[in-house]
This record gives sequence, structure tokens and C-alpha cells, in this order.
Amino acid sequence: MDTFDLNYYWKSVVDTIQDGVMIVNPEGIVISVNRAFEDITGYGRHEIVGKLCTTLNCTSCEIARREEGCHWCVMFKKGHLRRQKCSITRKDGRIVNIFKNASVLKDKSGVVTGAVETMTDITDLMAKETQIESYRRELDAEDRFYGMIGVSSPMQQVFELITNAARSDAPVIIYGESGTGKEMVARAIHDAGADGNRPYVKVNCAALNESLLESELFGHVKGAYTGAHKSREGRFEAASGGDIFLDEIGDLPLSTQVKLLRVLEEKVVERVGDNHSIHVDVRIISATNRQLSNLIANGTFREDFYYRINVIPIHVPPLRERIEDIPLLARSFFNRILLKSGKKLDGISKTAMDNLMAYPWPGNARELKSAFEFAFVSCPGGMIDADHLPPQIAAAPTSCNGVQCPQTESLDDVKRRRLIDALKQATGNQSEAARLLGISRTSVWNQMKKYKIHL
Repeated sequence: MDTFDLNYYWKSVVDTIQDGVMIVNPEGIVISVNRAFEDITGYGRHEIVGKLCTTLNCTSCEIARREEGCHWCVMFKKGHLRRQKCSITRKDGRIVNIFKNASVLKDKSGVVTGAVETMTDITDLMAKETQIESYRRELDAEDRFYGMIGVSSPMQQVFELITNAARSDAPVIIYGESGTGKEMVARAIHDAGADGNRPYVKVNCAALNESLLESELFGHVKGAYTGAHKSREGRFEAASGGDIFLDEIGDLPLSTQVKLLRVLEEKVVERVGDNHSIHVDVRIISATNRQLSNLIANGTFREDFYYRINVIPIHVPPLRERIEDIPLLARSFFNRILLKSGKKLDGISKTAMDNLMAYPWPGNARELKSAFEFAFVSCPGGMIDADHLPPQIAAAPTSCNGVQCPQTESLDDVKRRRLIDALKQATGNQSEAARLLGISRTSVWNQMKKYKIHL
């Protein structure tokens, strides 16, 4: 293609570019723009050509004009701008966020004849970043307690027990149905302790057979069994000085219970295949979804071991017993999946929320999270409605046997009520109320201001 052809096609090439292009002379008079520039700024060619480029009120240009001793535009002195984040004002007055690139134009003699500028509209990107930051702030909001969410009275009691357990080194056992968040409670006990840098090790007692479980817990020496090619420390050694979380402790074999009883009483372990005692200083946090009293009755769980681990029991309530937490959990799961998926959904409809509140949740919070993962797949856009939820939840009756359903109380009403209750219990002491609620004193003050609560 010769020079004549290039000049002939140049306008079509520039108009094909998605970024806005503007050419100005040394005095800043606009002499040419492309079609994308018209779309971004709202100015047609006939409206902007012949006018000063300052018509766009670019924020980066404002900064440049304040520079002393420079040309009216610093870009002419520097010679270029690269990926400068700024904003311009459209013809209709709307602010548009852009990335700007610019460069001076010179003739063959090196004399500046003008400048060319490109602009990329990043308004949608900025809006998404703002939304993401908003969701992140919400995910770190005051209704959280070491990652757990709950404004209900049962959960507030759990939070208080966690705080008290964290101050002790006594064994803790966490009871709760599957999906209630027992592992989160265990982690919170550890994190709420005086030294968060202590080791934290978790073991699922139901995932391994008896021989592998003992090797996992206590370690083994080289040659202890086929495949033991080298010595290996166990989880108790790794957790020494910290906490070990034994999940599904009701599935422990009796022989392992005996060995763990010795660990609790003497604070020593022996690696499989060795008789050398190793001192360990570990606090045991255990969890189960089973009734240990029934296991003791049928001889599959040792009573003496039960009394050693059942020093500080914490019962995590099922979701059906704390339904006022469902809107908070639903919003949290919605925001988390929204951030992860990038799908554009507007929120949760009242109809969908009514169904969520009425459903009994046999799978607890874990099932609620799965329901939103399903909804994000089934909802094409807009609001998540009842028919986007899993069938068993969408079919849940939303009446409460003719009485007023608990969901008629708004989330703000719940928060206001629990704050008033805490302040009454603390006889007006805001620091004590904050401790009871598991939030900061600043959060108490902010809520009092928001809900117009006066002492």
C-alpha cells in the first residue's frame, strides 16, 4: 500500500478504533476526532472541532495547567503521557473515567505541529471496582465475628463462649449438625487466643482408617510399617505450642481414644513403631455431629475419654433455630459468589427471601451456600427469584400456620433490638455492650447513631 492509499484509508482506520482519538494543534484547538471520541464525549465532530480541548474539562489537564514555568499544557513539554487515569466531562455533564495516552506530533524539522490523544472509557471498570470494594467492606462488616455471621441470640451466646474458651487452654468440644460451621468455631477459638501465631492443625478423624490415623496423629519412625521409608512427625508434634482440631471425633477407634487419653493426661506422644515419649503442649479442640452419650451407651466411645474432652462444650445451633441470621448469610453468600463469578445479578427478591426464611434447612448454612451456587447458574440476570432456587426450597411454604412469620421483622429491626437488649444488659456501658455483641465499641456507637438510640 503506497502513501496515497494510506492517506485515503486513514479516516476509516481511525473510525474503526474503539478508543477515542483527538488531534489538536499547538494552541490546543481540536482539529480532528474519530467516531469513538464522539461516543465517549457526546460531542459530534461539528461541535468540538475548532474548540479548545479544555472544553472536555480533563482532570489531568487541570493539574498540568497549575505547573509554573511550563507551556500551557505540560504534555507538550514532556512529549507524551502514558496510561494516565483521569476523567472528562461529557456534553451532557456526566463524568467519564478514562485512561489517557498522548504524544506530541512533530514535522521533519522537529517542530511541534500538534498532539494526538487517545482515551479509553473505563467507567464500567471503575463502577465494578467500586462495587467490589463495597462488597468487600460488607463482607468485613460489623456483623461478623472471626468470619462467622450472626445477630441472633443463639449465635451471640456461641460468640461469647468462643471468647471465653480462647482465654483458656482447657479442651473444647463443639457439637452441631453437619453444615453448621463447627470448623469455623474451632478456628475462631484459635484466632481469638492471645497469640495468633501459635500452630493450628486440623485432622478429620473419619477420613482415615485406624493405622493411618495413628500415624497421622502421632507420627512414625522409619520401618514402622510397609511404606514407612523415613521417620515423620505427627500432627500433635506439629501443633505443639498451639491447638489441634480433631473433627468428627465420634468416629475415633477405641484404641486411638486410649492413646489420646494419655496425651491429655501426660502431654506426651509416641510415634508408631517407637517407645520414646515426646512431650507436646497442645490444646485439643474437637467436634462432632453425633450424640456421644449414645456412643458411650453402646460401647463405641470411652466414658473417661469423653469427660476429658468435654470440658468446655459449645453447641452450634442449626440454621432453623436462628432464622433471623438467614438474610445476613444470604447476602454474604450472594456477594461472595458474585465477586467470584463476575455474573451481573442485582440481588435477592423478597419472594426468594421469603422462601429462604420458610425452608427448614436440614443441611444448615452449607446447604444455604449451595442454594446460591445453584441460583447463580439458573438465574439469567436481574434479581434471584424463588424459581431460581433449588426445587425443594422454591416449593417451601411461606406461611407460618396463620401467624406472623419471623421474616416480617427487617434486618435493621433485628439489629436495633439486639443492640437495645445488649445495652440494657450492660446497664448502658457501651464497651460492655460491644463485648456482649462481639463487635467493637465504635460499631456500637455507630449503630446507636444510625438507629437513634439514646441512653
